[in-house]
Amino acid sequence: MAYVITQRCCNDASCVSECPVDCIRPTPDQPEFATTEMLYIDPDTCIDCGACVDACPVEAIFSEDDLTASLARYRDINAAWFERHPLESNLDPIATPVRPPKELGTLRVAIVGAGPAAAYAADELLRRCDVQVEMFDRLPTPWGLVRAGVAPDHPGTKTVAGMFESAFRRDTLQYYLNVEVGEHISHEELLAHHHAVLYAVGASSDRRMGVPGEELPGSHSATEFVAWYNGHPDYADRTFDLSGERAIIVGNGNVALDVARVLTVHPDELAKTDIADHALAALRTSNIREVVVLGRRGPLQAAYTSPEFLALAHLSGVDVVIDPADLKLDPASQAVLDDPDVEPSLRLKYTLAEEYAGKPPTEGNKRIVFKYLASPTAVLGTDHVEGLEYAHNELVDVDGVLNARATDRTGSYDASLVLRSIGYRGEPVPDLPFDEKRAVVPNEHGRVTGPDGTPLSGVYVSGWIKRGPRGVIGSNRIDSEETVEVLIADFMSGKLAAPTGDRDALRALVQQRQPDMVDRVGWKAIDQAERGAGKEAGRPRVKFTTHTDLLQAAKGSE
Repeated sequence: MAYVITQRCCNDASCVSECPVDCIRPTPDQPEFATTEMLYIDPDTCIDCGACVDACPVEAIFSEDDLTASLARYRDINAAWFERHPLESNLDPIATPVRPPKELGTLRVAIVGAGPAAAYAADELLRRCDVQVEMFDRLPTPWGLVRAGVAPDHPGTKTVAGMFESAFRRDTLQYYLNVEVGEHISHEELLAHHHAVLYAVGASSDRRMGVPGEELPGSHSATEFVAWYNGHPDYADRTFDLSGERAIIVGNGNVALDVARVLTVHPDELAKTDIADHALAALRTSNIREVVVLGRRGPLQAAYTSPEFLALAHLSGVDVVIDPADLKLDPASQAVLDDPDVEPSLRLKYTLAEEYAGKPPTEGNKRIVFKYLASPTAVLGTDHVEGLEYAHNELVDVDGVLNARATDRTGSYDASLVLRSIGYRGEPVPDLPFDEKRAVVPNEHGRVTGPDGTPLSGVYVSGWIKRGPRGVIGSNRIDSEETVEVLIADFMSGKLAAPTGDRDALRALVQQRQPDMVDRVGWKAIDQAERGAGKEAGRPRVKFTTHTDLLQAAKGSE
């Protein structure tokens, strides 16, 4: 018997170092790690010890004998990866990270942001040295996209927050929630109270389609929609037109698939999750029967991962619809698929599409329709969205990369709702340089650099604002380790100025400017109140979705 990694994998590699027989791949030092969809366990080497299960922060690892029907295929998926990448043991000794000597004193770090990148960085700092960490976030709650971005029907992915909660119990880390850097406290003031300031603020805006009609009512970003159904307080009062029978999602990444599921699964299934109550009520009255997922390139180049695509097969009352004609590949794509060394995940992605295309629809089911090689040219309507016009694309080889190019053939769909899901985009951070083209803070390995390329003393970045909006939750672990490594190296070499203000002075300053600051006790009160309400309703939690209710719950601890 072997253990199997499944769809829920967050790819943070916590399990890799725990395996006593070194049979989990890829490892962080391998090139495949940067692009892999998930990690894999070699079934021929696994000794069934269960160490990886205990290390997994998102409950993604199961004994092969315990796999449910929806997960059974992952036994073959794990095995297929090692057929393509035969296991070679890594006999290199694990390097022990250097700890700053005690005579340097306590390192003080402010972390701006409280999402996965910030939390992984804080966890690494707490493990590596004698440190005091202050974590700032403009929302009254921590965990960023773990709370407000992960789909409610993926509760296993959200369990990574429990790992952070456990690591952050000590007062060495203090929360400054509902505090906005740049408004309640400045960048310079943070530097004055810390050796270093690390920004892990993510990518808060989204890319635009740039087509006529994009501003019509009924046209939104998927970012807004996801935040709305996840109970983000900035989006609780948004409304979305669910009166029509069809919605269109432009883009076919994992977020697009999340949205498609939420729009089509039965609300009674969502009622078992932590979805926001206002979203659940709206979805109960929704008329949407079909969601079209529009991708500009072909089925091999689709942005969704094969695990997320596979999961759609197990939705109750929902058909996945693909026109077999859309699966005809151009010569270059066919050559990739025919290559005996093609990555198993890519072959699986196409095999799944063929399976969906060959399955007859079930009468009465809702539909998720995948449309490939199509780009929007206009959102149709006068005073609200009435449909979407698109161009049929062809793939053109440009320097070895297949790019989508519009043809003169067009088509259209009637729809009442259009959601663009074509990528996140970073926003400038007050008092820091910004690369407008890449939409990141310029940096070298996490050290923020000025216009001349010289590192700015004491300023660091991690996560999407450092590398751009790519990767899954666990990708931030390796990214944060790199940033923390250079931060600690700068501290040990004397490059960081000693703070002039201590913790008490910082807290007094922030409380004076933001009396509604939420600290550890306040967040604990919010968390307990939400979980308590959830227990009564048979749900993981019932979220407070307005700033007023969140702050009232936080003050319930006083």
